[in-house]
Amino acid sequence: MPQPPYPAELPRHLVDAAVTAALSEDLGLAGDLTSQAVLSPGATANATLSARESGVIAGLDLARAAFRLIGDGVDFVTHVRDGDWIEAGQSVADVYGPARLVMSAERVALNFLNPLSGIATLTRAFADAVAGTGAQICDTRKTTPGLRAFQKYAVRCGGGANHRYGLDDAILIKDNHIAVAGGVAAAYRAAAAYAGHLVAIEIEVTTLAELEEALEAGARVVLLDNMDNETLKKAVALNAGRARLEASGGVKLDRVRSIAETGVDYISTSQITLSAPPLDLGLDVVIRQ
Repeated sequence: MPQPPYPAELPRHLVDAAVTAALSEDLGLAGDLTSQAVLSPGATANATLSARESGVIAGLDLARAAFRLIGDGVDFVTHVRDGDWIEAGQSVADVYGPARLVMSAERVALNFLNPLSGIATLTRAFADAVAGTGAQICDTRKTTPGLRAFQKYAVRCGGGANHRYGLDDAILIKDNHIAVAGGVAAAYRAAAAYAGHLVAIEIEVTTLAELEEALEAGARVVLLDNMDNETLKKAVALNAGRARLEASGGVKLDRVRSIAETGVDYISTSQITLSAPPLDLGLDVVIRQ
């Protein structure tokens, strides 16, 4: 799948709201007691934000906002962009300003930057694993409450694509909907009658018989849930190009290439948002002799 021509971006109002809440949580009612006790009001700090392991960077706008919103006088100068691959030991940004403010914003900046960079890094590993197959890696709605926009942004930074953001931007008919609605065809036809012309509809199936029923009902996007690779191959053959097919369920890095080689169009996995280890980045004050 071709990569988008423009880099991912985060809306500033979402960034500022999240960072303000995080700073309020950390500073509480009394502020940074340690910095107030140890550092003089006039002390300044020059610090370097660097990578302690290799990976993909994501979340620089959130880190920048932490140092901007903590108070006046802190400069945050980046040397890379979100989506860039960085090597262990590489400098990511320099931070200059009042020492108390730099120390007070450090943890909030890293608490956004490290896990988001971890998501971007794991997404890159999944995307690289399916390179050349035509399949695209997608995320899911299995995200940390309150952080979905940022975690899905990190997926894009890593070369993945976003599934729906919430219940309100697309229709995804799952097994429980089908059970209550009375079958695959009944559920799909009800959704098609309800949706506006710009609302996407996807329906989940677990068997080849359900796939055929969905296709006969007019489905154009079908989620193949927890199918083994042989069944996925049969599903692709049965589909014969009529709908876009998404494989989901039990998708791990060691299996994702073989799933992609079945011929599906998309592979969605919660692994990239729920199981990504944080990328180790740290802020160190530069001691000048």
